[in-house]
Amino acid sequence: MKDLFCSTSIVGGMANMFLDPIMEKLISAGLRYLKDQVGWQKRTKEALARLQENLPHIQAVVHFASSPEQITDQNPHLNKWLWQLRDAIDDADDVVDELEYMELEKQVTKNKKLRRVRSIMKSMKKRIVKIGKRALKIDPKLKRLEAVVQKLNRVSTNGVDTFFHLVQHAKQELQKQQLELHGAREAGYLPKNDLIGRGKDKESVVQWLRKPSNEHRGTDFYRNISLLSIVGHGEGEASFGDTWGTSRALKEEVMSKKFLLMLDDIWEEDEEKDKSKWEDVLAPLASGAFGSKILVTTRTDSVALMFAKVIKKEEEIVKLEGLEEDECLQLLNSHAFAGVENPSYGHKKLMAIAGEIVKKLLGSPLAAKVIGGVLKDNLDEGHWRTVLESNLLGQNSINSILRLSYIVLPNHLQNSFAFCCMFPQDHTFDQDDLVRMWIALGFIQPSQGMTMEDIGGRYFYVLVKKNLFDKIGDDYKMHDLIHESASKFFAQECGKLMDNEGPSLKISESIRHLSVQTTNPDTLRKIEKFKHLHSLFLVYEDSNQDLCSELIKIFKASRCLRLLYICTDELEMIPDEIRYLKHLRYLKIKRLKSFDVIRLPRSLSIIYHLQYIIIYNEWGVLRRQLRRHEVDELEVDDFVPRDINNLCNLRYLNFFKDYGSSIYGIGKLNSLQELGRFDLRNEMGYRIDELKYLNDLCKLRINCLENVKDAEEARNAQLCEKRRLTDLSLCWRNTYIIFPLSDTDPRNFDLDENVLDNLQPPKCLRNLSIYRYMGARSAIWMNNVFNLEKIELRGCRKWETLPPFGQLPFLKILKLYDMPKVKWLESKFNGNDKYHAFPLLEVLHIENLKALEDWFEAGVAAEDGCLFPCLIELEIDKCPKLKELPSLPSKLKRLKIYFTRWKTLNFCSNSNPIPLETLVVFSCPIITSLPLADEIARLAALRDLTIIESPNLISLGRYREVETTNNCHLMLRNLSISDLSVLLMEPLRSITSLKRLGIVHNNELVSVPNEAEQWFLKFRSSLSELAFRSLKSLQSLPSSLESLYSLQILSIGDAPMLRELPNLPRSLESLSIVGCHPELFERYREDGGSDRHKIAYIPDIRLLKG
Repeated sequence: MKDLFCSTSIVGGMANMFLDPIMEKLISAGLRYLKDQVGWQKRTKEALARLQENLPHIQAVVHFASSPEQITDQNPHLNKWLWQLRDAIDDADDVVDELEYMELEKQVTKNKKLRRVRSIMKSMKKRIVKIGKRALKIDPKLKRLEAVVQKLNRVSTNGVDTFFHLVQHAKQELQKQQLELHGAREAGYLPKNDLIGRGKDKESVVQWLRKPSNEHRGTDFYRNISLLSIVGHGEGEASFGDTWGTSRALKEEVMSKKFLLMLDDIWEEDEEKDKSKWEDVLAPLASGAFGSKILVTTRTDSVALMFAKVIKKEEEIVKLEGLEEDECLQLLNSHAFAGVENPSYGHKKLMAIAGEIVKKLLGSPLAAKVIGGVLKDNLDEGHWRTVLESNLLGQNSINSILRLSYIVLPNHLQNSFAFCCMFPQDHTFDQDDLVRMWIALGFIQPSQGMTMEDIGGRYFYVLVKKNLFDKIGDDYKMHDLIHESASKFFAQECGKLMDNEGPSLKISESIRHLSVQTTNPDTLRKIEKFKHLHSLFLVYEDSNQDLCSELIKIFKASRCLRLLYICTDELEMIPDEIRYLKHLRYLKIKRLKSFDVIRLPRSLSIIYHLQYIIIYNEWGVLRRQLRRHEVDELEVDDFVPRDINNLCNLRYLNFFKDYGSSIYGIGKLNSLQELGRFDLRNEMGYRIDELKYLNDLCKLRINCLENVKDAEEARNAQLCEKRRLTDLSLCWRNTYIIFPLSDTDPRNFDLDENVLDNLQPPKCLRNLSIYRYMGARSAIWMNNVFNLEKIELRGCRKWETLPPFGQLPFLKILKLYDMPKVKWLESKFNGNDKYHAFPLLEVLHIENLKALEDWFEAGVAAEDGCLFPCLIELEIDKCPKLKELPSLPSKLKRLKIYFTRWKTLNFCSNSNPIPLETLVVFSCPIITSLPLADEIARLAALRDLTIIESPNLISLGRYREVETTNNCHLMLRNLSISDLSVLLMEPLRSITSLKRLGIVHNNELVSVPNEAEQWFLKFRSSLSELAFRSLKSLQSLPSSLESLYSLQILSIGDAPMLRELPNLPRSLESLSIVGCHPELFERYREDGGSDRHKIAYIPDIRLLKG
């Protein structure tokens, strides 16, 4: 029998979650709208009263049906009944939505001229009657709802004793959720990524890696390569991705080099087609060096066999079996007790239950991981025993075990997670955008004191903690096995229509969320049959068919949509028929490749429930248009409806080309959470007082503050009343470039000070940026914003004394640019002579502070070791008077100094390792030494080194015998220098491996000396990129280039005396020549150059005159 319990659980959960707010809204809205309808009041009020009276019984039944204890495959009737209830609840939600829509419409029109109001009200009368009939149960939807309510009433009064305590339990659900959200922040501990178990498997792989080759060298195509396949359900987290587009990239990486290529989590769809495609992909690997390896992980033996056939090798497999019981227990405990100290002492009973649970997990590491996440949620013996005794654990399959990880989720989390199953496998999730979708679909209910975005962030964090999402870089993915399991489980809720899945795919007509990826208009026509859709994701590409006409049909048929995402190049303008989507909350339009901007219809301004509008184009594409003036010639109204300020529920706007900043009367959008740019004008509808009532803003950038006429006008913005504002940017125009600073400068700098004083933000502010402020002093309020984490000041050219930033306890990032009158980074504070300065600062950028003399005002010093104790990145540019630091911060990883007058660098004098990874010294004319050789034993982390235009550098430190004996070398990856003599100084002379080298900014270099050429040859097997740039006198390149057989990219720029090239290595994949002698261009140009044949083998050639 099919898993009917799947839909029982999810439908019951959805009903349980939405029942209370929808019924309460229906009752209150119904009464509100019927108060003027005398003839209807009595019977309708009685019906609504009965509905209110029956609500506790309905709650009890729904909660009982959706609880995990009732999950069983013996409930087809309950499943059918719950879907009837779900449909009825959704219909009720639509009715409420329409009633609220009418209220919003009346609110928008009431401020219009009286004649316009009368006209609209006359046309609205019929609509009020129509919606009123729905509330009177004349509408079939409400009749169906009434029938379900009566049925529930009969069921709930049939003497089921358990309903009495379940009613109380149902009422506690929301309270539990509120406590969870308002309580202390969850600790957020996640287990370390240590390898647990797999010792023998690991050893097998290591031995294979150490073998030179698993076969004798022969004459076959893949003679240099050995293959190993790992087969099992392990912990692979991503598929290979765009496999068929990687051939060239592979060839570039492996040419004449020994490589290890790992193909992770490879699936099989069609054996013959897959084999053919992999043959094409892997062919470039044959050029790799002897001893190269390919490691494949997969879930099926057939994939391992296919790869063995492709590269004509004997099949060599490591078969992953289940973990041993003790290993499985260790893995489960690492997740269940993450962040708990000594669980064996305080949780002995739980440890014993865990031992019983792992016996049912079949040795599956993924099952141990997700069940550990389920157990961690509640370190209570009763909860753990419930998991142990669960029917799902008893069903003896990994799929059933995985289901437990999301079946036991609270309703609000289960609904949010279920929605994610509509996305294709391996989909990358952006947390912020996903939370917006949850809000639009009503999965997140408002909570006092928190934004819905914050609540949604908590939801997502919990799902990550429960291992239902894995963090991949800055984004997240769902594990393939979990996605596969959950997609089947929630199949009646979420569905996918894909061209490559064939016409036999069956999708339940009950689905609420549908994703469609197609090039076929016939597939689009299938969408119309899904009448209950709340979400539609449409990716439509590579077709000349008329998408617009199909969208019109969809808009008319799918009027319940709350969320609409369209990704296509086949659309110039969203059809005006989008007006039918009165329930729409989220609209996102994305271009794939097109240069065109999608225009929005005027009817968009009457979709009053809209909360999110995101119109996305690649910025690079738009810049090309701007250069051709194709966008600037069009008015804002050509893209954005003028009346868009009617959308009072709008929370987020993301428009191309910052058109959102040009919305007239934006102050009416008082639900906005972010305003990424607001350009002030001296005209009605664009003044700063538009911000007065936008008190929900979390992020705000105000431009053109020179248009604020006085302090009172600035005060009208009432920034201090915006209690959620965490990110604020204040910008004046760059007028000092047009009018150089002088006594006759037209700017009123006192006005700037008064305006800034009256733009006081709330104390909750975290990020503050100020651009081109022309006051001489800090704002009064800047001494009292203690929660700041990031500060950026740019172009504030008259500012003299900075606030005491060093005392801000949470400041992590400080960036100061173009402030030529500032003398000290930190002034004396509260009379303390010594104190801990910048206690949490991690990033410090200082640029063009030409008067900056010292880190502290005279007489003020930081205690030894207490200046920048957490600093990771320091960048100093054009600060000619700034003194050297007494010692570099102990945690510094990236140091970049440009145009300074430092003489040396002072590393900490202790024996701890120096974490420095990147060091850039650029145009420092008096620097004489860098103590790299002195500290070589402690500089094991250094990977990127740049030393350019520092003519007085004569030493990189003393390279002692003990370093040579201990084989201490810099392990550089990238090196850029201007003086070739630096290469012959220790420790650079002794480095043995390098990936990228740049010879740049040297106008005296004519040719590369022989000794430097010999130095190049040490890297013939590792150097992949080489650049010669800004070498005005260079006449020849080293002849040894031909011997650099691993070189792939050669770049030559701004070398006007260079007339010819030496022989180049055959490994070269990319050659760029710009700004060299005209003769060189003529010799190597594509159309008839006499020496073109010498470089014709290179795939990518870029040859441009100066």
